Amino acid sequence: MGRIPKVICVVLLTLAIAMPVRTDGQASTVLVVTGSSMPESLYLLWNDEYHKQQPGVQVRYLPEGSLAGATRVLTGMGDFGGGDEPIPEKDLKGSTNKIVELPTVLVGIVVIYNLPGMAGELRLSGPVLANIFLGKITSWNDPSLLKLNPDAKLTALPIQLLHRTAGRGSNYILSDFLSKASPEFLARVGRSASPNWSVGTTAGKADDMLDKVAATPGALGYTELNSAVKASLHMASIRNADGEFVKPSVRSIAAAAKAMTNTVTDNFRISLTNASGKDSYPISSFTWFYIPAVAKDSERGRAVVDYLKWVYTSGEKMAGEQGYPPLPEDLLAKVAVKVATIR
Repeated sequence: MGRIPKVICVVLLTLAIAMPVRTDGQASTVLVVTGSSMPESLYLLWNDEYHKQQPGVQVRYLPEGSLAGATRVLTGMGDFGGGDEPIPEKDLKGSTNKIVELPTVLVGIVVIYNLPGMAGELRLSGPVLANIFLGKITSWNDPSLLKLNPDAKLTALPIQLLHRTAGRGSNYILSDFLSKASPEFLARVGRSASPNWSVGTTAGKADDMLDKVAATPGALGYTELNSAVKASLHMASIRNADGEFVKPSVRSIAAAAKAMTNTVTDNFRISLTNASGKDSYPISSFTWFYIPAVAKDSERGRAVVDYLKWVYTSGEKMAGEQGYPPLPEDLLAKVAVKVATIR
């Protein structure tokens, strides 16, 4: 099934907000959320479980991307949004709605590849990966790749580069890391959910990315850790800020968050990429909820707060069971304080 056209999404969003449903003869509050597709499977599990426990509330999630999640909430559409990057400051200042941004879970963007016949793991550094996405490295036996992988059998196979479409949180997280590694990448491509890609082939959905990498010898792309694990794709180890090559894992993503915990302010707008620490996976990030600080409707606002309280207790436990690294305990305490300010 293709993506739902934006006009239809707006109509569905409006109808979902305006039209209550009935559960066991009782009117039910329907909370509508637009956001990133990256944590969609987890959010759907959360929403189903919450509805079982609170039959009077349904949460409907529309996975239209991080950009759509921010845009909807900034313009007053929907009850809250979701995304994989902090909302740009210029957009926050240009909106009449004050927004609270809360981290939900930790994610890692992994570099996936298809190299037939290669034994062992692929090692990459930020500068080399940036040069691949700049189109300066085009074959797998480039000297810079051979230097990082002296024991690997890298051939002259062309690199078949894949990237996501505009407005995707995975774009932002990867480009944030590459912008820190390469001033040239920052200047030419940029840190954005919609980077100025000049090379490579587009993959629309996350599943498209997985399918194309699996089917294309020489392919290199990126996706969220859990998706790559489920698809049984090869994942590169990435050199971190301490010079260590680190495999993406629940443990190494959690290590990146732990290393940055002391820098977290009460607005949670920090980057976890290239975190210090020998065990830190360098392409790690939060994914966020974007919530109006004051709801237009007080009853719906209370429903949102109750849902958030559940997310940061029972929901976080479910996230761990689904393979997501847990948020650090001291960070959860700060989030709980912030949730209490939402009206």
